Formats: sequence, structure tokens, C-alpha cells
Amino acid sequence: MKLKFLGHASFLITSEKGVRVITDPYRPGCFDGGIRYEPITEKADIVTVSHEHDDHNCPDIAGDPAFVRGAGRHEIKGIQINGIELFHDESGGKQRGKNTVFNMAIDGMHVVHLGDLGHMLIDDDIKKIGPVDILLIPVGGYFTIGARAADDIVTKLRPRIVVPMHFKTAKCDFPIAPVDEYVGNKDVQKCEGECDINKDTLPARTRIYVMTPTK
Repeated sequence: MKLKFLGHASFLITSEKGVRVITDPYRPGCFDGGIRYEPITEKADIVTVSHEHDDHNCPDIAGDPAFVRGAGRHEIKGIQINGIELFHDESGGKQRGKNTVFNMAIDGMHVVHLGDLGHMLIDDDIKKIGPVDILLIPVGGYFTIGARAADDIVTKLRPRIVVPMHFKTAKCDFPIAPVDEYVGNKDVQKCEGECDINKDTLPARTRIYVMTPTK
């Protein structure tokens, strides 16, 4: 499997058979220019959308993909996807609405994209999410969980690989924290461009991959 960080909460995941999944595609220039990443030009077979905010739901994705939204189970081109309904805030969605977490079975691994998760996870949430090998987790705070909550969730979900997302960069003007506030003094592996991840070579202990946005 190849994993490419496009920017913000958007990744391109390419399976060994060439099936391409794009998560939470942003609309360039949305929120009064708060998102300044370049347009997503990569083709996709599947697009997952965690919630209907413009930095996560761009419809203009090439390749005539199937869009997956909301809770429920789907199988598309051999990729099994389970959507779990959680929330974008700490008040049951009263502030910012619902948020769908997607657990995707790809190449024998469970890739979990937390979207704009805005609250801690309880035991029932952990059970619904299920097994996690690769965790794509927001860390910027303010609109989502921040560094401390992310640490707690990683401890509960016990992924093999953690990939931070939804943090401040030169192309994101949101009032959120940069990735360094989550990383701190943690041991990390930096990844430029695409990362190749194989089930047989997953690290024995949780490891953080800090990916550079490619857009």
C-alpha cells in the first residue's frame, strides 16, 4: 500500500491492486482563503467524506469515484469500509455536527481515518471502530482534538502506525497548532512524498510517521 499526504486531512491511499482512495478532499481557497493547498488532481476510485465542511468535502475529484459518506458498511472494488458515526465537538454535535470515522480494510491492514473528531473516545466508540493498524489522526486542536487527546486516543486504539493530520502549515491559516506541538520529543519517522507500507513490515510498537503535505 502507498500512502500520500495531500494536505490538511486528505490522503491518497493506493492499494497493491491499484485501487485509489482519497480521504476528505479539501476545496482550495475555502473559508476565506484559510485553505491554500493546491487543487487535488489525483484520480480516485473511492472518496471518503467525514463531514460536510468545505475543507473536507470537495466534489471535484477526477476518475469518477464512488463517494462514501456517513455510517454503515460498504465494499467497493475489494475495499471494505466501515463508517462509524461520532461527533465534531464535545457536545454531541450541537456545535459543529456529526463526524464519520472510516475504518478501511486495505491489503490486509485496517486504515482508520478519524476525520474531524472533536471529542475523546469512550469504550463503546473503541469497540465500534475495531482493529487499527494505521491511524490518521487530527492533532491541531481548536476544531478537533489536540495533542493531549490524540495521545490518549493512540493509547486506546493501539495502532502500529500513527500519521498526524489537520495541523497548521504555511498553507493553512486556521487557528490550530502545528504538528510539532503533537510530536514534541517523540521518536518519529519523517516521510517525504509517498510512504510504502506493508502488512509484513509493520512496526512491532506504535510509530509516528510525520508526512509532508505534497500540495
